[in-house]
Amino acid sequence: MAVPVSQMWAVSSYVLKNRLQGRKHYPLVVMLEVLFRCNLACAGCGKVQYPAHVLKSQLTPEECFRAVEEAGAPIVNIPGGEPLLHPQIGEIVEGLIARGKYVYLCTNALLLKEKMHLFKPSKFFTFTIHLDGERDHHDFAVAREGTYDIAVDAMKEAIAKGFRVTTNSTLFDGADPASMRRFFDDMMEMGVESMMLSPGYSYDKAPDQSHFLGKERTRELFRQILSNRKKSWRFNATPLFFEYLMGRRQYECTPWGIPTYTMFGWQKPCYLLQDGYADTFKELIDGTDWDAYGEKSGNPRCANCMVHCGFEPSAVNHTFGSLDGIVATVKGMLSTYEDADALAALNAPRPAKQTAPLVQIEAERTPQETR
Repeated sequence: MAVPVSQMWAVSSYVLKNRLQGRKHYPLVVMLEVLFRCNLACAGCGKVQYPAHVLKSQLTPEECFRAVEEAGAPIVNIPGGEPLLHPQIGEIVEGLIARGKYVYLCTNALLLKEKMHLFKPSKFFTFTIHLDGERDHHDFAVAREGTYDIAVDAMKEAIAKGFRVTTNSTLFDGADPASMRRFFDDMMEMGVESMMLSPGYSYDKAPDQSHFLGKERTRELFRQILSNRKKSWRFNATPLFFEYLMGRRQYECTPWGIPTYTMFGWQKPCYLLQDGYADTFKELIDGTDWDAYGEKSGNPRCANCMVHCGFEPSAVNHTFGSLDGIVATVKGMLSTYEDADALAALNAPRPAKQTAPLVQIEAERTPQETR
């Protein structure tokens, strides 16, 4: 099983409670960005493009606890930047667990072995390691050689010490489906609990805008990767979200489903777009024109988005919203999604790889920011 039964129960009972109360705008997960600085400068991420004074700032533990309690979601995802750079990250995680939250700390794992002593193995706590595929592809994506080996070494130690460990992979144009399937095998053999996948989103601050996926290319890529799958693969996502990525279902975005809190406040409307900030979660929900976002709105910034933070909540709502959703989810959990056309495309000869690298950037960092 990909997650503890207690976590599945916490999420399902939370969703059902909100649906029975007739509440539409409730969060499933809170994205808690404790800082923006990072020890990598990935071409598909724009966080390190903030000015120096912003990169030196960070949320306090008290600000983190207040935001999470206000939103009320059962799961907290701590991305960055690189959260292990936060000097009080151990205190933040401990405080969230004490409040009964399931915490996923998203890290590139470069500092994981050094910082592992700050945390204790718990069903409430998971290290989510950013790995975008096999060694060469991942190192290329993050613009630094050797990062894959460092991360894998740290992951093995964390697993040996009893920590829950998952992976998170963002796929861009040019990703090799066969390589990703080999990556799945490697992660399962290592003992990783589960894996998360999402297509990249071309938000404005990312320095490389040329490798983001459109919807049709996304569907074809994920169809090849996720069809004809092995039963040994375990994923940290509802099957219906992956069916959406494969083109088997259509969903509208649920931008309030995984809201983001940063040092600026609650980000409108979602993790990927920045149309201002709200001081409170209530202000975010009540003061945001949600009809202005999503494919139906005609907003051009939403036209090609199929990202996890918007569409996983939609899939979860479908799961718990009807008998049809429950049945479809159970079928998805049992299915290997046999697809002869996808298998043929997967095995077809691929064009020669591009030799020109992705746009790479080097962020200015102080010694404190690279530790």
